[in-house]
Amino acid sequence: MAYIPHTDAERKEMLAAVGVRSLDDLYQAVPADVRFPDLDLPDSVSELEITQELQEMAEANVDTRHFACFLGAGAYNHFIPSAVDHILRRGEFYTAYTPYQPEISQGTLQAIFEYQSLICNLTGMQVSNASHYDGATALAEAAILSLNHHRGARHKLVLSPAIHPQYRQVVRTYMQGMQVEVAGDERLPASAEDLPSRIDSNTAMVAVQYPDFFGRIKDFTALGRAAHAAGALLCVVVNPLALGMLRPPSEFDADIVVGDGQPLGIPMSFGGPTLGHFTIKQEFVRKMAGRLVGETVDSRGQRGYVLTLTPREQHIRREKATSNICTNVALMALASAVYLSLMGKQGLRQAAELCYHKAHYAAERLAKVPGFGLWTKGPFFHEFALKCPRPVAEINQALLDFDILGGYDLGQDYPELRDHMLLAVTEMNSRDQIDALVEAMEEVSHA
Repeated sequence: MAYIPHTDAERKEMLAAVGVRSLDDLYQAVPADVRFPDLDLPDSVSELEITQELQEMAEANVDTRHFACFLGAGAYNHFIPSAVDHILRRGEFYTAYTPYQPEISQGTLQAIFEYQSLICNLTGMQVSNASHYDGATALAEAAILSLNHHRGARHKLVLSPAIHPQYRQVVRTYMQGMQVEVAGDERLPASAEDLPSRIDSNTAMVAVQYPDFFGRIKDFTALGRAAHAAGALLCVVVNPLALGMLRPPSEFDADIVVGDGQPLGIPMSFGGPTLGHFTIKQEFVRKMAGRLVGETVDSRGQRGYVLTLTPREQHIRREKATSNICTNVALMALASAVYLSLMGKQGLRQAAELCYHKAHYAAERLAKVPGFGLWTKGPFFHEFALKCPRPVAEINQALLDFDILGGYDLGQDYPELRDHMLLAVTEMNSRDQIDALVEAMEEVSHA
């Protein structure tokens, strides 16, 4: 049964408003031969038949259950305790809508409050919102916050070229039409040491990644001092799992810490959904987009949870809105909260250390393979760049014959890194898998 909410008279009124007489006139710009194409659909089949067909199609995919995965670059293959998914699928949580009414939603509000608390503990920051869509949008929202903090008096953002290339693209998309200059990431090899020279009195925010897109671990203390001396804010994009063993960015005196929460109990799932975490110093709380859940007591002194801060765009003073983000990804935030709770402080550190040591074992062995060489210098976490003797696409294609998913082709985003591969090693990679990768690379180099 079709449900059409508009009457014929209303449709005519709307068409007249846009200057056309009929729906066909509305689609005149679409060529007539493609307007109603013959879809040539196959005959209908039973549920059993279509299930079998879809299963065969799914099994044609390469996946991390059957292949050793060394592909990272923002989405990582980590172990997820089965309890995460079990709790996630409980009916009271598994909904597209995030209920906020405190009188009926104490479970959801408490879960978000726990998530916020855990992310603050992890980053060392004072305030966390209830999450954004992903790490890239969280960085773009950090840029918006910095511009609003300076009340339109500053129009420049300095980004490290070692921030994820797609994150930087999203920031530029957000800045379209705002007369904001985005600088600092035009070329490699620029580093944190080069960024202070790009900071001036027009700079609203300086942003870096930790560990950076190439997996390197840098100390941004001096950069934070330089940014603050010029009146700019320091934003650090982090891999939250790495913070299980690294210094929190609060020790760099970061004003804003953002990142993608996918490593915290969220599967790669062909690219999403994922989670953008967003934390700040207390002084910026009223400039923050998104929502914040707080803890309080009722009239009888009983503990309860309420929506403490919400964006203006859904309520009053919409003209003062700092962002168009008015919701969070509650289910993904819950997944991260459950993951962090199950892992605990020691478990998270152990997972991070496994990633670190396995990646260094892999890098040490691969650097000795004839034709290959490490591009990454200095400390790194669980990713490193490897110079290859052949185009990365050819190597990755050859690795599939060994049931191995190879690394990310850095030449896609950095022309100067043509024939360089970014490899990620996590706790999911056994020593046998790493040794098999090395042996496969030796064969590939001789092919």
